[in-house]
Amino acid sequence: MFELIREDWRAYEGDICRQGLWVMVVYRFGRWRYSIRQRWLRLPFSLLYRLLKLASQILTGIDLPCETQVGRRLVIEHFGGIIISGDTVIGDDVVIRNGVTIGLKHTGIAGAPVIGNRVDIGTGAKLLGAIRIGDDVAIGANAVVLKDVPANSLAVGVPAVIKPRKLQE
Repeated sequence: MFELIREDWRAYEGDICRQGLWVMVVYRFGRWRYSIRQRWLRLPFSLLYRLLKLASQILTGIDLPCETQVGRRLVIEHFGGIIISGDTVIGDDVVIRNGVTIGLKHTGIAGAPVIGNRVDIGTGAKLLGAIRIGDDVAIGANAVVLKDVPANSLAVGVPAVIKPRKLQE
């Protein structure tokens, strides 16, 4: 847990005022508590996690449950209005901006997005359903992504149109 928090600290440039960092610390703590096998020993940590998660949601407007699988160095660039489903899988070096929703397409139907490495998710984007987002993808602002996006692509529009990504040289 502490090594991942140190990586998060570096990803947020050591700025304690960035709300995304607060959420990541609470998330890492929530995941760590599952490593305590004895239920009665884990119980006080679970209670503390619930209080910290509620406080972080109120202060930041970010819902990142500890059931979500998050890779290394997730950066929540701008806070507020971010909702991530507990079934979601997020890779390494992903950037998420404000107003993003990542989750189920329909209530009661399982299947949340699996997001690759080095994905940049723009403001207000919605990623819904059992979709796969490849590595090195950019999701445009306000895009609604309902189907798979291959690696090295750009997804823009409502519903999102997939285009090849022109990498800067």
